Amino acid sequence: MQTSFKKDLRVTPIRFGIVGCGSIGPTHAGAIQQIEGAELTAVADTVPDRAAEMAKKFSVPGVYHSDEALIADPNVDVVILCTPSGMHADGAVRAMRAGKHVVAEKPMEISLAACDRIIAVQKETKKLFTVISQHRFDAATQLVRDAIVSGKLGKIILADAQVKWWRTQQYYDSGDWRGTWKFDGGGALMNQGVHTVDLLQWLVGGVSTIFAHTRTAGHDRIEVEDLAVAALTFKNGAVGTLTATTAAYEGLPVRIDIFGTEGSAILEGDRLKQMTLKSGEKYNTEEAAAHAVSVAQGGTASVKNEAARRTTSADPGAVWGDAHRAQLQDFIAAIREDGQPLITAEGGRKPLEIILGVYESSRSGKLVTL
Repeated sequence: MQTSFKKDLRVTPIRFGIVGCGSIGPTHAGAIQQIEGAELTAVADTVPDRAAEMAKKFSVPGVYHSDEALIADPNVDVVILCTPSGMHADGAVRAMRAGKHVVAEKPMEISLAACDRIIAVQKETKKLFTVISQHRFDAATQLVRDAIVSGKLGKIILADAQVKWWRTQQYYDSGDWRGTWKFDGGGALMNQGVHTVDLLQWLVGGVSTIFAHTRTAGHDRIEVEDLAVAALTFKNGAVGTLTATTAAYEGLPVRIDIFGTEGSAILEGDRLKQMTLKSGEKYNTEEAAAHAVSVAQGGTASVKNEAARRTTSADPGAVWGDAHRAQLQDFIAAIREDGQPLITAEGGRKPLEIILGVYESSRSGKLVTL
């Protein structure tokens, strides 16, 4: 028998609260406002002016200066954590134990112990939890995933992922948490590359071994890497490489190349650049969108002009933020249907395990087995 609370969520709007009103918070706010059956009812930030500004921009009634205060708001059903990565576990645990569902920005946390703490409390409270990995919802990603799962690409034998982005020194200097092990948990790989690591492991399959090198090569006053390269073997027997950097002036779109015995697929930005099959089946493969270049060069999610538009083969009118909307819609559906989101807490842990394996290999100079 459904509780009245659960029954209410089936027929009334799902009410969201966002903790952290910085660079990615407005993307979530804009996405929520485009979803039928969703409302943004509260925002919180330790910087009062930032919280007030976002509340005014999106006409939000609840304005708070701590996650504890927002979590206590009875008009919030789902808490979205847009806080520094190393604070996700504390916020998620508080929210779930207060009866809220939780969405956390990437990465899930900065240690496996913290991830396991989230997973344990999620199981204890039965609240839903997801980690943002919005590019799983891109039309191009779904197309490649289907080609792999259906066997159209044959056995996957080689997969390479490249995140060759550019971030200025000012980017790292803009916040005392940026570029620190304590709050960022890592650099180019943990912060910028985590989405790509998630896509790679989701498309190809789990990683089994890693041998890696990391460097701080192009920036000053940061503790973490701005360059990482790794050789990978996958659980299905495929091999591949992973490169992530924020020191590649002036930045290129993310690229994932996947080669199978029956064909190949290339994702560039968030679009399908190439899909070639021995069977002769054809796919629509336009060039990568201009917004992917903007992001690679340090652009933000607030950019919505024509140069930043995303034109997937499935939706020529899509814009930056649509994939966030798709993931939030998936989460809302899971709440309403007593289901699970596409990316569960356990799923959010997987890319972090790979990234931490890269760091361990670089520190030890040894092959790491996951």
